Amino acid sequence: MTSETGPSRVGRAHAPTHPEPARLPSLTGLRFLAAMLVFATHILWYTRLVPGDAGTELRKTFALSGSYGVGFFFILSGFVLTWTARSDDTAGSFWRRRLVKIGPMHLVTFGLAALLVLDTDRPTRMVDWLASATMQQSWFPDIGTVSAVNGVSWSLCCEFFFYLLFPALLPVLRRIREEWLWPAVAAVLALIVGVFLVGTFVVNDQPRLAAFAVSGEVSFDQVWFVYFFPPARALEFVLGILLARIVAAGRWPRIGLAPAFGLAVVGYVLTRYEPYLAGTAGVATVWTAPLIAAAAVADRQGGASVFRGPTMVFLGEISFAFYMVHWLVIVEAADLIGPTRTFSTGTGVLLILAVLGVALVCSALLYRYVETPLVRRFGRHRPKAERAGLPVAPPPVRAEGDRVPN
Repeated sequence: MTSETGPSRVGRAHAPTHPEPARLPSLTGLRFLAAMLVFATHILWYTRLVPGDAGTELRKTFALSGSYGVGFFFILSGFVLTWTARSDDTAGSFWRRRLVKIGPMHLVTFGLAALLVLDTDRPTRMVDWLASATMQQSWFPDIGTVSAVNGVSWSLCCEFFFYLLFPALLPVLRRIREEWLWPAVAAVLALIVGVFLVGTFVVNDQPRLAAFAVSGEVSFDQVWFVYFFPPARALEFVLGILLARIVAAGRWPRIGLAPAFGLAVVGYVLTRYEPYLAGTAGVATVWTAPLIAAAAVADRQGGASVFRGPTMVFLGEISFAFYMVHWLVIVEAADLIGPTRTFSTGTGVLLILAVLGVALVCSALLYRYVETPLVRRFGRHRPKAERAGLPVAPPPVRAEGDRVPN
């Protein structure tokens, strides 16, 4: 048997408690904004619907917005999983719920993507198919494998790795005394900078990439190490865990939601002037951490938040499905329209909105008929007493933000 403080437990008896309400709807609303950042990068780079100088400037502006949004998701994942962790949970129960959350959506979108790959005769090797199907593609420093089949699903490989670590990682991080939480954050930030420095000065910088926004600047090995490599991205996940503990302990400084949002915007602007390896991963996306913490504080204290309205919350709820399907919709639209075909600015904007609308409809359907029923059926937390057939008290309120794409 494993003791309650051992790695098989997700929660611990001295877990931080939250005053009611424990729901964090603003984090759900923010998820959709992060997903839209990813959409913006892909629609502008996979199509030329916005012509001329305006299109060129937009592509430059949003070239890194997708990576910024993904980094936000990684930090948010650590925060939400820590916030909703239960002291009576087990590793097996946790892994089951997480797999039910991401697995079915992955398999459905993998199948749809496979049809597109076969239809277009895109070169794909057996290792690409296997790695993508099993959510292991980010471990391969090969551009073809990482981006195979459904190009956005590489982040699920990272999330899968985070989930495997979480039951052992959380008890360790919960042993950190409250007065040492901020020094722990500083240590994680130093490690994130260290990943950038190793990627820049240690990882092989040849051959240089000659595509996308990194033409001639870095090699794929360097990009892979700072952007795709799961242990490197796990540092952002750990940052989210520490942030949740800081907020739960009441040690987050009085930074309002609006200033935190402005800080995240400023952080993204800075990515355009940083070296690519800094602007594309952890060094850049740490600027979104204050926004996550400030949104959680606003919800706990009943402060004003434009992100917790019903529409934003619904869009946040379908954001995982949106993230998983939007790239497929964009690729298919680009194929139908022609990837290099241009239109007037007005027509291009309308076509972008049309593509967005199709992606949202597909997302709502996937959320309604794939994600929701399976999570309700197989993803419910069952306390130990219930598993033993004993009566149990009603479960605590679950945080609204526990909908991680990742």
